[in-house]
Amino acid sequence: MKTGIHPETKLIKIECSCGNSFESHSTVKEDVRVEICSACHPFYTGEERILKTGAVDKFYARMKKAEALKK
Repeated sequence: MKTGIHPETKLIKIECSCGNSFESHSTVKEDVRVEICSACHPFYTGEERILKTGAVDKFYARMKKAEALKK
């Protein structure tokens, strides 16, 4: 590696909104807060979460109403 061309890294604390925290090296000089991490991301946890908000919630309500009309 060439000397003098790489930025300095510092050990920082990364905090997730789920409560998980860990340390990592970064060129950012202060601690970082993230919304999602490997402890709560569905890709890493294997959990499937369906959020019923907005348009999705309206779609489920329409489907439920259509099923009730069929019966």
